[in-house]
Amino acid sequence: MTNLIRLFAYFLAAAVSFATLGPPGLRPHSNLGQDGEHALAFVLIGLAFALGYPRHRLLAAGLTVAFTGVLELLQLFVPGRHARLEDFLVDALATLGGFAIVSIINFAITSMRCTKPT
Repeated sequence: MTNLIRLFAYFLAAAVSFATLGPPGLRPHSNLGQDGEHALAFVLIGLAFALGYPRHRLLAAGLTVAFTGVLELLQLFVPGRHARLEDFLVDALATLGGFAIVSIINFAITSMRCTKPT
């Protein structure tokens, strides 16, 4: 199951990379606005990598934040795209938010298992 989640995480990262660096006409758009779309995409990346690498969550979190930075910098080389600090911050915080959600749920489940009724 973990391998399937990891595969999904990498597929999601590839899809977000394409949406970020690909032609504007092929990018999905929603009513969330640019920051909302960024946040949703990167929260999902954070959730997927946090679930896929439960024993290496801190390393995975650092690498996904680095991934968001690389994506933002690569936009400097794509015509019609621009790198913005605001986009990086939204993406990085959203990714970490995904990791935080998984960690909080994991902590809650572990706490419920460890407490014994008296």
